[in-house]
Amino acid sequence: MSNTQNSIANLRSPLEALYNQEQRQASSVAFVQPHPDGSVREYTWKEVGDEARRMASYIQCLDLEPGSRIALMSGNCAHWIIADIAIWMAGHISVPLYPILSSTSIKQILDHSGAKVIFVGKLAGWEEMSKGVPADIHRINLPLAPVSARGRDIDWEKVMTQCKPISDSPVRPLDDVATIIYTSGTTGMPKGVMHSFRTMATVGTLAGDLYETGPTDRMLSYLPLAHVAERAAVEINQLYQGFRVYFSDSLNTFADDLRRARPTLFFAVPRIWTKLQQRVLEQVPDEKLNRLLKTPVISWFIRKKLTKALGMDAVRIGISGAAPLSTSLMAWYRSLGIEILEGYAMSENFAYSHSTRLGESKIGYVGSASPQVDCKISERGEILVKSPTNMLGYYNEPELTAEALDAEGYMHTGDKGEVDQAGRLKITGRLKEIFKTSKGKYVAPAPIEDLLLRNTSLEQVCVTGADLPQPIALVTLSDRAAALLHNESDKAELVAALERLIKTTNASLDKHENLASLVIFAQVWTVESNLMTPTLKLKRVIIDEKFQHHYEPWRATSETVIFA
Repeated sequence: MSNTQNSIANLRSPLEALYNQEQRQASSVAFVQPHPDGSVREYTWKEVGDEARRMASYIQCLDLEPGSRIALMSGNCAHWIIADIAIWMAGHISVPLYPILSSTSIKQILDHSGAKVIFVGKLAGWEEMSKGVPADIHRINLPLAPVSARGRDIDWEKVMTQCKPISDSPVRPLDDVATIIYTSGTTGMPKGVMHSFRTMATVGTLAGDLYETGPTDRMLSYLPLAHVAERAAVEINQLYQGFRVYFSDSLNTFADDLRRARPTLFFAVPRIWTKLQQRVLEQVPDEKLNRLLKTPVISWFIRKKLTKALGMDAVRIGISGAAPLSTSLMAWYRSLGIEILEGYAMSENFAYSHSTRLGESKIGYVGSASPQVDCKISERGEILVKSPTNMLGYYNEPELTAEALDAEGYMHTGDKGEVDQAGRLKITGRLKEIFKTSKGKYVAPAPIEDLLLRNTSLEQVCVTGADLPQPIALVTLSDRAAALLHNESDKAELVAALERLIKTTNASLDKHENLASLVIFAQVWTVESNLMTPTLKLKRVIIDEKFQHHYEPWRATSETVIFA
């Protein structure tokens, strides 16, 4: 039996993993939590276990049916994870909600899941969001909940002072449903992905072995814990590996929070990697930086100085996921000595599918199948994945479950891909994203977007054009490029550079893929504008619905660079 097979055969549940950390590292710091007033509080593993047990005791007093759904809506904080653990201790199922959802989406998820209780924590815009929370749901307020949320039902602090911790250390069966994760919904109503404790135990065990993580590592948690990738990387990985987790208080304090943590493991989506790059280029222009990094005597000093200023001088593993990372961005970080390992996975397999090992990185590829994962490409080019971490199914959606999981246990991902001779996977697009031009030719947008994103002037790109003679590219600019629009001569230079970009990009594409125009939007697409998911993926369907009446006029103009 191999080491990985032996690990899976002897899985410990997430709760058992917690109890192990309590015993081994009782006085070691588990969480570092900053507060809005600038203060910072540390929580030891002993304190984490004690607070979870007290909250579990309170939940048990609510006399809910075993396996009741309990919602959890908050920005990242120590008590998000402690509340999740308490829900499991009390015998129930956690239902995380993104902390930036509209009241309509909140109500949809709470109604669909049948949640009986909701934890409310760090939230901006609670007054509007609260309209989606039914009046009969019992509410528990986390320590960093908005002041306006207080006074209803009960606050965390009151539970800590009035409830004794449960005296035992309950363990849930591995095949019990542990959580229902609602997908970020790029196309419509989110689906509730059911995962078991076995799923989480497998990820916590195998992912830790894969990246050789341990108690001396550090992570900064800032991407939504409601998203499966952050939850797997931070919460589950920490329970099994015992490392320290730092939290970020807000976007305004992110730079300081990152420097405080000096993470050894850093997980980010492409948008974050781009933002960090822009911070460096604001201080040192690209041409000058390239020249300095090619100078043998001072290149080491420059790399160390820049990465230390970012708080990333201790990073030994940088991981990117959730969306494709441009090849130029990976090369740029490599020049600073930071190797970004791409990964590929879904909510449906709890963020465990494909990963890049150190020394095996290949630009444009997302790595090879992780241990115990079987991947194959279907006749129509779809990526099919069989994994011990595949979901149990979609909550209350048997027909959708049957479409996603076939009789052999393979998850139909909806992504197109190809595998090289070394077993590394390349994502070539989404089956549903491929569109047909009016000439009857099919266009896959993802590879074209990757080509365009190699240009640091662009921040977001959406290639579209169903039923147009030629596709067009909708784009937003990086902060640095957007600043050039305020000066006419700078603007003219930028437009000329983008015209050259279209020309060189088209030269590398088939004729039916050639871009007719590049349309610049003044505002970056955001979650709030409903053009991005909470995990910062483009909502292509929504973008098309909103702007498609402009497509033909934009395509027909004689200009190749257009300002929307």
